[in-house]
Amino acid sequence: MNRVYFYLLVMAVVTYLVRVLPLTLIRKEIKNTYIQSFLYYVPYITLSVMIFPAILSATASPISALIGLVVAVILAYNGASLFRVSLFACVAVFLVEGYIL
Repeated sequence: MNRVYFYLLVMAVVTYLVRVLPLTLIRKEIKNTYIQSFLYYVPYITLSVMIFPAILSATASPISALIGLVVAVILAYNGASLFRVSLFACVAVFLVEGYIL
């Protein structure tokens, strides 16, 4: 049980340092446009990297997952709301798994 507390402590310290060090070390405004654009896209890239593998492994077959992903990307690209994108992607997966596969 002591190891669990040690691991939690190490994890808490690392998480704290990752969040606090940039605030303490970088005090002036970042003027480099390359770094600004890089930092702007980091949350989107991180979210994509976390979600993409889950999309392909969340269904019974990779084919239905891929079809749901394609439907979601097309709807999102055309400006549909998040609710509509998720609803139609789920319906597409349901139809492909239930009736085609």
